[in-house]
Amino acid sequence: MSESAGAKDVGLTHVALPASNLEASAAFYFKYANMQVVHRRPEVIWLSDQTRPFVIVLLESEDVPFPLMPFAHLGVACESREEIDELCATARDDGCLIAGPMDYGPPVGYWAFLRDPDGHTLEISFGQEVGVTVDESRESIFETRKR
Repeated sequence: MSESAGAKDVGLTHVALPASNLEASAAFYFKYANMQVVHRRPEVIWLSDQTRPFVIVLLESEDVPFPLMPFAHLGVACESREEIDELCATARDDGCLIAGPMDYGPPVGYWAFLRDPDGHTLEISFGQEVGVTVDESRESIFETRKR
């Protein structure tokens, strides 16, 4: 993507994971993380929620010997506690709910762990305050530089 066409690629842009079935994984991340395929080529797909220039790169692999497992995981913020509850009910029915939902209060929030088709862990959460923490950190760094 050119700079004039959209966001500039600076900073963390992706995480890459092996996947034994790209279509099953794409369907999982669409259903539970509102991510869609934004790029595809043989044996590779990129998934994005289109909120920032960041993608999950899924690389087709015959097996996945070391999946992300709690506490190594991908984290996705949701709009509300109700959304977490709905996704957990669906995940329970689909047999992919690992744990939750649980409320740990700020800054951890209301969260649950789900298992993708290859055993990678997806955390869905509400109220983790990542944006607030980053903004406060940015302000603190700015104040330090002014001195």
